[in-house]
Amino acid sequence: MYKKKQKIAGFIGVIAKILICLIFLFPFLWMISISLQTATESSRAPITFIPASPQWQNFVTAWNMAPFGLYLKNSIIIIFSIVILQSLVMVPAAYAFAKFKFKGRGFLFGLVLVAFMMPVQVTFLPVYYMMGDWGLVNTLIPQILPHMTNAFGIFLLRQYFMQVPDELLEAARLDNASELKILGKIMLPMSKPAISAIALLSFVGHWNDYFWPLMMTRADAVRPLTVGIAALKDAEGNNNWNVIMAGNMFLVMPLVLIYIFASKFIINSFTYSGIK
Repeated sequence: MYKKKQKIAGFIGVIAKILICLIFLFPFLWMISISLQTATESSRAPITFIPASPQWQNFVTAWNMAPFGLYLKNSIIIIFSIVILQSLVMVPAAYAFAKFKFKGRGFLFGLVLVAFMMPVQVTFLPVYYMMGDWGLVNTLIPQILPHMTNAFGIFLLRQYFMQVPDELLEAARLDNASELKILGKIMLPMSKPAISAIALLSFVGHWNDYFWPLMMTRADAVRPLTVGIAALKDAEGNNNWNVIMAGNMFLVMPLVLIYIFASKFIINSFTYSGIK
């Protein structure tokens, strides 16, 4: 009787997982389907899920309707600048919070947690006015500079650094290793999964960011992919959703490929970070 209940529970669990996967995958699969349909198929009722004949030229049409090469270049510059700057700030800050005792450490780490919980809409107006006063609005800089810190990354990396035994660091100091050498030779190699996961999450978050670059830019020359693709609807004029969805594929596919190859780092970072 017990084994029968286990089998039933296992079967229900499998069905539930399949349904959850379908719920999350359906919008993505629907986008792929629309991107391969004709304009007539994408707008008629009842809806068509499988295209009668895949329209690969939709991707060429979408690419030629807007300066996607420029949008892509801007996105790459913005994303990699943010990830590099965040790493330069996040790693030493997390190391200091994890392994040094100094006056005001608890208070400063509390401020990091406050920043972690604060929504971007709260700080948007002050930052916007500050960037405007500096004459930086409508450039790439206000899309990078306000994001050079990562409160969540500092928190997660601190938890990871705290798992490194203090005895190991003391042994390195006895061998006259500087703090910079300890950080580079011991802490960073041992925390590669966490750093990779934080970089990946930051990459995905800022790659998909729409609100901030929309407010900070007014010209195509400095706009990233998210804002540029959103303008496809206006540029198209007659709502050819097949072309619009083909444009969205340019935005989504890099994330899918990156996640396929880097998802294990996210799992490893949370497994060994000591978060309970």
